[in-house]
Formats: sequence, C-alpha cells, structure tokens
Amino acid sequence: MRRIVTATFVSLDGIMQAPGGPEEDRRGGFAFGGWTAPYWDDAIGAAQSEVFSAPFDLLLGRRTYDIFAAHWPYMKFDAKAGDFDALVQQITDSFNSATKYVATHSPETLSWQNSQALGSDVAGALGMLKQGDGPTLLVQGSSDLIQQLLAADLIDEMRLLIYPVVLGRGKRLFSDGAAPGAFKLVKSTIAPSGVIIATYVRDGDVKTGSFVSENPSPAELERRNRLSQ
Repeated sequence: MRRIVTATFVSLDGIMQAPGGPEEDRRGGFAFGGWTAPYWDDAIGAAQSEVFSAPFDLLLGRRTYDIFAAHWPYMKFDAKAGDFDALVQQITDSFNSATKYVATHSPETLSWQNSQALGSDVAGALGMLKQGDGPTLLVQGSSDLIQQLLAADLIDEMRLLIYPVVLGRGKRLFSDGAAPGAFKLVKSTIAPSGVIIATYVRDGDVKTGSFVSENPSPAELERRNRLSQ
C-alpha cells in the first residue's frame, strides 16, 4: 500500500503561499513571495535532502505543476562550477524522473515527462493509487489539492517546516473542510534559523477529555444554557 506524504513550508499563521520567490504566486495580492529564502541554513538543507533521498512519485495540483514544469526540466549543472549545488541537482534529477500525478482539468496540456492526469474524481483516483504498489506519493506545494486530501482523510504523513514569521493573508495549509483526525509527532528539530522541522503521522481519531468539574456551578449551567439558545 502506498502512502501520501505532504512536505510543506508554512508560516506561524498557517500560510503556505509562494514560499520560493516573488513571482511564484501573486494571486490575491500576495506580496511576500520568497518568504522562506532568508531562513535557509544547513539544517533545512539536510531536511530537504532527507525528503528526496527515498524513492517517490510526485502528487501535484495544476498550479504547482506549472511552476515546476517551467523550472526543473530546464536546470543545467556543471559539477566543476563554483556555484554548483549538489542538493539542487538531486532534486532536479528526482523530479524529472519521477512520475507526476496531476490534478487538472486539462490533461492534454501536461508536457513535462512522466506526467499523468488524475481525472475528474481526484480523491477516488488517489484512493485507488494508495491501494497499489509503488513509492511514496509526495505532495509539494499544491494548497488546493491538499484541501481535497485533508477533506478525504488521505494524508498519512505531514512534514512541516514552520517558519518564525506571520504573513497575515494568503493560502493556508488548513482551512474549513478537513476531516477531523489526530496526528502524532514522530520527529522534530529546530534549525539555527529558528525554523521548526517536524514530522507528523496519522494517529487515529480525535480524542477528547474535560478539565471541567463534574459538578458545575449554577453560573456555569446558565452559561451553557445561553450558548445553546
């Protein structure tokens, strides 16, 4: 059985829009594209290398697919150059060779090698994919697709890089409509830049309890009564 893993850059207030650069996604008047760049350090680089070190296929929304398809196939490298970056070459090679499963209404326009459309029933298609054999289905970006995955309770693991910045507005990782569920923290570290690198796995249903007295006061009973009206 295959697993769906999301790897997401997110601000303290839950925004994941345009982490990589100013021109990545300006929709909605978003003015802070590239907000992750000032925090890059070796710890973040190591975390990224770990994400891409195991076999994976990519699972992408159409807008993220277009951003990637306009970038990764065109990357060129010279190992002898002074600015050579082995991590970027690792990501480039992995992305170009991976199968790309794409949520799109225009499958005929998928031009990047090894790209496949998921069809009109995205959740159903992914449910079938998960039942088969193959590498991890890795989600990059794709905020709209993530909302569908959360609503259908299809995400097995969330890898979050939580940045010490508040962006105020933009596309959020979590919005209304996510299926309730518990996650368990299985790994975490704090980069020197202050970024929290955390991995959560799905952990059953939401559990509840209560700190309230078993014998509530008359004032508390009245408060509850007002809320129910």
